[in-house]
Amino acid sequence: MIESSTDSWWDFSETSRCTVCCCTTLNKVLMVVFMILLIVAILFGNIVTLAVVLGTKHFHTSQGYLKASLAVADLAVGIFVVPLSVYAEVFLMATDSAPQWTTFNSQLVSFHPCNVIGPIFAGCTFVSITTIFLLTIERSVAVLRPLHKDSFITRKRTTILIILSWIGSFFLAVSPMIFSGEITLEYNSCSRMCNYALGTISEFPSQAWNILLLFPTFDFTLLGGTVVINIISLSSIRQHSKRREHLAERERQTTSKPTFSDIKAAKTIGALTLAFTASFTPIAVFVVGNVLGNEWCNFSFFAFWILASNSCWNVIIYSVRDHKFRLCAQKLLVPFRRRTSVKSQT
Repeated sequence: MIESSTDSWWDFSETSRCTVCCCTTLNKVLMVVFMILLIVAILFGNIVTLAVVLGTKHFHTSQGYLKASLAVADLAVGIFVVPLSVYAEVFLMATDSAPQWTTFNSQLVSFHPCNVIGPIFAGCTFVSITTIFLLTIERSVAVLRPLHKDSFITRKRTTILIILSWIGSFFLAVSPMIFSGEITLEYNSCSRMCNYALGTISEFPSQAWNILLLFPTFDFTLLGGTVVINIISLSSIRQHSKRREHLAERERQTTSKPTFSDIKAAKTIGALTLAFTASFTPIAVFVVGNVLGNEWCNFSFFAFWILASNSCWNVIIYSVRDHKFRLCAQKLLVPFRRRTSVKSQT
């Protein structure tokens, strides 16, 4: 989301801009194919997630609401963010020249698509981090304080937190443009995405850096807290499992102990946290490199697109870890499979 490159235009003739994704025609085609497949995967996976969560009474819970919020944030990436990159790259391949709006930053034109797409990508990333944090809190309460779960975690409170997370995340996403006239948005020739960048000055002043540092500070704080809470929850699950294994006599599981479904869900959230941390780490490394004065053009492309690809991982994790989710998804896909087989036979 942050790109400190001060180039506000593309110079495709320069060898310095010949990135690993776009040096040859084959690389360009493969890049566009990857983007299109990513759109399909994001849309298909998250539509299935929303259909399962909203269409199955079993998932009408606080956890289900949070998963639906996460799916909507991921859908926005597939609907708005990635298609703009596909359009720009296909236009470039077809006409051998970049779209006009990519040659200027958002301060130099009356309307720039990145003024919308950039904050959407940043805001949806913040929503994802916040939602995973809330999912971790919800599961930790179920594991550590199962007796208080129903009274402490309610659907009304969860809905309020979801609304606040969306408002706060998108406010944070647009804060660089609100609080600094030196920060702009541009379609970057390295990452092939809309990134925050400089407007007309050559170096970041301290105020602009302080504003942009809100992004990694927010991300690292929530991710760090999420990892710590997951470690505590998983440690409690492990201790509980050991106690059960070492019981000399058979005892009924009391209501003060987490249920099997709560334990399974906590492990699933742990897997989500691990996946998001893995996808966000390259961006963190890239930001640190930018602070030290490195452009890392090739690495920028991989870092941003690894983060974007995280939008289709969640449904895979649900399908692998959650048996009930997998069954509901299969039921939803049965009519589609039947129609496909009938068409193929005719």
